[in-house]
Amino acid sequence: MPRPLVIPAGPVDLAGALYLPEGFDPAGSHAAVVLCGPGSSVKEQIAAGYAARLASAGFVALAFDPAHQGASGGEPRDLEDPYRRSADVSCAVDALSVVAGVDPARIGALGICAGGGYAVHTARTDHRIAALGTVVAVDIGAARRRGGADGAALDDLASARVAEVAAGEPERVPWLPDTVEDAATAGITDPDTLQAVTYYRTSRGHHGRSTNRRLRRSDPLLIGFDAFGLVDLLLTCPLQVVVAGRRGSTGQYEDGERLARLAPNAEDVVVVEGAGHYEMYDVPEYVDRAVAALVGFFRRHL
Repeated sequence: MPRPLVIPAGPVDLAGALYLPEGFDPAGSHAAVVLCGPGSSVKEQIAAGYAARLASAGFVALAFDPAHQGASGGEPRDLEDPYRRSADVSCAVDALSVVAGVDPARIGALGICAGGGYAVHTARTDHRIAALGTVVAVDIGAARRRGGADGAALDDLASARVAEVAAGEPERVPWLPDTVEDAATAGITDPDTLQAVTYYRTSRGHHGRSTNRRLRRSDPLLIGFDAFGLVDLLLTCPLQVVVAGRRGSTGQYEDGERLARLAPNAEDVVVVEGAGHYEMYDVPEYVDRAVAALVGFFRRHL
């Protein structure tokens, strides 16, 4: 079972879950990995599965809820600020570096889905991160722009925020349809979207603190975000990119390839054949293959 860890993050505290390997010695000097989970997820979901496996392989692993979400502090709730998400990764490194038994010179990071983009964005300038892994990493800003978000969309969002202020209540919008039935009613047939719904909105992966809502005012921040900007100049640590072999609407395969091309110290991209984006969240066959590659990578570099 993970051990709770409070992560100071400026005016708020983040809720962390610390996974310790068997035989952990507080007087020792262990390598550790901070996990940054997907947008809208909480630490008990995708990050927990990867953290537990890394701990089984001998690493200290820290999963956490970002500010404004899950069990962490921060108002307003349900804010998805990519810059704050990236800063939270550094705060998690702060907290992990003073855990008794952790070697602060041997801390890595693992980012999953949008969390992959956030972890990359952080590791460019936080060079305490000695090695970086990503699984189905997505540059969420590029994804929004590919989806048609442009200047006109930003104009609409500006008008919506004016209306929010006048109403005195921030607008919250769903990340996904709330149920499989809602997705069917909406005529959604995209396999990736349907898999996302079955993970987040059914017993397969649902958690009560994963609200499936984001503040509308998050959207301009997401649209303008460039997760991989300056990677070629600033991301100097070793990088392991893991992608799902089945391409789809999330763009994870293409984003992973682009990231590996940009990063000066990227290793060969690991392709988990047969897997789709959301199957990399919890299907044991696929997760185990990703973790096997990541364990080897982190052992080489931490």
